[in-house]
Amino acid sequence: MFNCKEEHARLRRNSLLLLPVRKKVSVQIKIEEIPIEEFDLSLSGLRIMNISRIEQIEKSMRLHGQLQPVVARINEGRYQIIDGFKRVYIAMDLMIETLQCQLLEVDEQQAKVLLLSYNRMNQSLEVWEEAMVLQDLLETHDVNQQSLARLTGYSRSWVSRRLSLISRIDEQVASDIRMGSLSSSHGRALMRLPRGNQMDMARVITTWSLSSRLSDRLVDAFLEAEDEQGQRYILAHPEYILWDQTDLPEHPCDSRLCSYGNDLMHSIMNLYHPLHTLLCLLGESCMGELSETETEIIIPFLRDVNDYTEKLSEAMGPLQIQKYSK
Repeated sequence: MFNCKEEHARLRRNSLLLLPVRKKVSVQIKIEEIPIEEFDLSLSGLRIMNISRIEQIEKSMRLHGQLQPVVARINEGRYQIIDGFKRVYIAMDLMIETLQCQLLEVDEQQAKVLLLSYNRMNQSLEVWEEAMVLQDLLETHDVNQQSLARLTGYSRSWVSRRLSLISRIDEQVASDIRMGSLSSSHGRALMRLPRGNQMDMARVITTWSLSSRLSDRLVDAFLEAEDEQGQRYILAHPEYILWDQTDLPEHPCDSRLCSYGNDLMHSIMNLYHPLHTLLCLLGESCMGELSETETEIIIPFLRDVNDYTEKLSEAMGPLQIQKYSK
């Protein structure tokens, strides 16, 4: 079995270069220029699709090219990526033909341990990704939690906490986390619910684009509901839980605002909830199932709403809202 300490000692004796890992795994390094089509991305299933991070790396590669080599091992005649999945995907999109690649002489189990090690250094690995790597090692390499702790250089409690994320989450929710539509923080909120309720709550979180704080609030309310009917109401009308009085100014008249400013603030808050609800209803598949008669009744009112939004947009022009965007 691969052991970090033994490998470290062996390579110290041989004076080989050390790789950046917590309990240092040391392996001999070769760097080569590898054609994009020869990379094997089979371990990418153990990473989460982080769109914002991909956009950052793409911007950097467009401006500066490849700044760091990807890391891989030779596996069945191809180069199995260990670190640098995003760089490979972006290179494909940018039609870059080759990438510099750092080649390691490690087996598959060692490669998965290095998934934790490389990304732990720059803190780019989410807790859920760590859990997926540990679960995969547990299932495919005949190791127990004690062996995992020794193999990775972390404590048994560290290993146990991450494995509990996997065991307590619905499979579809886990898939959404891997695809990046839900975050690890959302996952921690959802695993407080029975597995049978998690997917319904996840749909609400994604539909309303909830932060982890608001997701926790909604889960709290769901768990505190008196009965199943109360739980169904919370899922159908989350706005009444999410934006209660704690989200409004602390006092009816905010001392930071003038009389006009307070009137404007109260009007905005009164509009916010019904507008958000309308947007959600318009986005539902049922919209396309309305009969011709129903459509004829509703469309004139939607035209009126559209006219008001155009007038609202014109009225807000002098405020230069974009200037204050974060």
